[in-house]
Amino acid sequence: MKVLVTTDAVGGVWEYSVELARGLRAAGVEVVVASVGPPPSADQRVMFAATPSCTLIETDLPLDWLCADAAPVLAAGKAIAELASELSVDLIQLNMPTLAAAGPMPVPTIAVTHGCVATWWEAARPGTPLARDYRWHSALTAAALRNVDRVVAPSTAYAAIVRRHYGLAEAPQAIHNGRTPLRAFDPAEPIADVALTVGRLWDGVKNAALLDRAAARLPIPFLAAGAARGPHGETIRLTHLRELGQLSADQIAGHLAKRPVFVSAASFEPFGLAVLEAAQAGCALVLADNPTFRELWDGAALFVPIGEDGWCSAIEGLILDPSRRHALGEAARSRAGRYTPAASAAAMLALYREVLSARPPASKVAA
Repeated sequence: MKVLVTTDAVGGVWEYSVELARGLRAAGVEVVVASVGPPPSADQRVMFAATPSCTLIETDLPLDWLCADAAPVLAAGKAIAELASELSVDLIQLNMPTLAAAGPMPVPTIAVTHGCVATWWEAARPGTPLARDYRWHSALTAAALRNVDRVVAPSTAYAAIVRRHYGLAEAPQAIHNGRTPLRAFDPAEPIADVALTVGRLWDGVKNAALLDRAAARLPIPFLAAGAARGPHGETIRLTHLRELGQLSADQIAGHLAKRPVFVSAASFEPFGLAVLEAAQAGCALVLADNPTFRELWDGAALFVPIGEDGWCSAIEGLILDPSRRHALGEAARSRAGRYTPAASAAAMLALYREVLSARPPASKVAA
C-alpha cells in the first residue's frame, strides 16, 4: 500500500504526521508526506529525518487559514490530486481537509479534521456570526467533508462538534492522537513547585488571560510557553504569567521533566497534544472542564469549570498536598499510555483497508 499524507509545519500537525508515518512504515506501508504552508524548521526536518524510508515533498502550496480567499486553496487541492496521480498512490490522507473542496480526489481519500476556523470561531465568539473574511473557509470545509470517503477527528467530542456544525449525516470517526514521550520518565528528577501552561497564548480559546489573573495570586511561579502574537496580528499582554516564548521540544521536555502542575484552561480543544506530553512526563493536570478533556482525562486530572475562577485554588491545593499531586501525576502518566503513535497508526491503517475495500483505486481495478 502506498499512501500520500499531507501535513504542515505550523502547530501539532507536523508531529502528528511524522509519528503516523513511522507507525505506518513499521506496518509495511509506503508513505509520502507532502507539506504545505511555511517550510519546516531545522528541528522539524531532524524529526522527519529520523523516520526511515519515508519521502518528504515540500510543495510550497499554501496553508488554508493563512490565505485571504478560496482560490489558492482550490488550486492547491488540484495540485495535490495531480501529485497523487504522478506518485500512483493507493490512498490520500488529507490533514488539511479543504484540499478536497474542488471535488473528489483521484483515489480513495480520508480527511482528518484537527480543527477548523468555523468551529474555533464558534467557541471563541459564541453567538457571533462567522466573520465574512472566513466564510469561504467554512464553505470549502463543508464541501470537502462531503467529497472524501471518510472523515476522522482526534476525539469523539470534536467529532460531534464537526457533525453538528457542518450538518454531516454521520459523525467523523474518532481516532485519538498519539505521541512519543519527549524524554524518558525519571522518577528521581526533583519536582519543582511551579505551574506551567503551553500553547498559543494569543488564542482567546486558550484563556491565557484567565490564567494570568490566577498567577497574580499564586505563591509559586506560573510559567507560560508559547507565542503571544498570532499570524494575523493577534496579541495578548500578560502581566503575571512568566512568559517563556516559543520553545523547542527539547526545551519543553526540560520543563516537563521537573513535573510542574500542568494547566490548560482551553474552552475549545479538538485533542490537546501539550496535555498528553505533560501527562507522559508524570505532571499533575489541572484542566478546563470541556468535553474533549473529560473524554481523554476523566479520573486522571482536576477539572475547573469553564469561565470560572477556580484555577488558583486548584493549583495551590496540589502544591500544598504533595501526595495528592504525586497520585494525580501517576494517574495521568498511566492514562497517557492509551494514546500512543502505534495505537493511532493501527487504527488509521484499519480505516485505510476498510476504505480501500469499499472503493479500490481505479488503477487496481483495471489491473
